[in-house]
Amino acid sequence: MDHVFIEGLEIEALIGIYDWERRIRQPLVFDLEMTFDNRIPAASDAIEDTLNYKAVSKRIIEYVSQSDFGLVETLAERVAAIVIDEFGVRRVRLKLSKPGAVRGARAVGVSIVRERDPA
Repeated sequence: MDHVFIEGLEIEALIGIYDWERRIRQPLVFDLEMTFDNRIPAASDAIEDTLNYKAVSKRIIEYVSQSDFGLVETLAERVAAIVIDEFGVRRVRLKLSKPGAVRGARAVGVSIVRERDPA
């Protein structure tokens, strides 16, 4: 199966459990790898047949910018569900990084893999 990816999508968000985190917006970085059959768009050469990574990116930016979660784990789950449910992706591997959250580390975060229910 083919993959469409979005790498290094940086979005400012309200995220965190500490009082000081609830008062500022922090950068989050998303890396996504989405399973999608690219044979149809390759044959048609038509944008409407693709997994439009610009549309996916815009939707994620819209959602994350308006979100207000305490945990990156919760946000990662919600974003993965949006990608699967709204864009017909069979499987998504999502890495959500929170740069500067831990002194001495470039970033911390979570990496998840979610699949569409076969039903």
